Amino acid sequence: MNYFKTAVLLAVLTVLLVFFGELIGGKQGAITALILAGVMNFGTYWFSDKIVLMMYGAKPVDEKEAPELFGVVRDLTMKAGMPMPKVYMMATETPNAFATGRNPSHAAVAVTTGIMKLLNREELTGVIGHELSHIRNRDILISTIAATIAGAISYMSHLAYFASLFGGSRDDDRGGNPLVAILMMVFAPIAAMIIQMAISRSREYGADTGGATLAGNPLYLANALRKLEYYNKRMPMHVGNEATAHMFIVNPLSGGNLLRLFSTHPPIEERIRRLEGMVGR
Repeated sequence: MNYFKTAVLLAVLTVLLVFFGELIGGKQGAITALILAGVMNFGTYWFSDKIVLMMYGAKPVDEKEAPELFGVVRDLTMKAGMPMPKVYMMATETPNAFATGRNPSHAAVAVTTGIMKLLNREELTGVIGHELSHIRNRDILISTIAATIAGAISYMSHLAYFASLFGGSRDDDRGGNPLVAILMMVFAPIAAMIIQMAISRSREYGADTGGATLAGNPLYLANALRKLEYYNKRMPMHVGNEATAHMFIVNPLSGGNLLRLFSTHPPIEERIRRLEGMVGR
């Protein structure tokens, strides 16, 4: 069901992108928008992992430098029958982690120095299991594509706005309602952002379930999430780009209720409740 929901949401994002292409340039604009989406997703597929790791100053580590981390990753990948991903460390006291890469054969797991100090081995196993589940399900690629299309929609809505100011919209040429076009310019980027968040939240729940199963005990991850939520609220991470916040296991951004409303992560309380409900199954 999660994969079907994700496919539908991605399709809606694509439709919004094509709509703005047509709004700006008619049929030719719609075709251009599709080509733009293809080019952006091609770049995302090949280079997003390198960009994100560089953005956060993540450094590769081997077994001598981080024996516990390396051992947990190796044990879980063997259990899952996956290729061993590259292992990275970020020099920040804020405890967090993320996975990146286009497929299981080209993947990386990155954790902060803070998470290594905070979590015990069982909790770390739950976190790594979660990230490996993301890799196995290709969630990182899906979420990055969603973020890319949502960003393109936002950009094209600005273009459509300026086109309506200086040259009229394509809807005017066809005798359409210009008010509808203006409303779409305002609300479509918001809709795209909400859809992107829905995709990210859906994939987080799936990774929690898969990670808990891989780790062998749902409480490992549940206990880790409690600690990570507590410390990330008090020591929020400096995020290089808010568009990458969805990659982390818990939201690295600080903020009040408004930010929580538009968060790319499900509520921690609900994630923990679901994990605890898995116990004994």
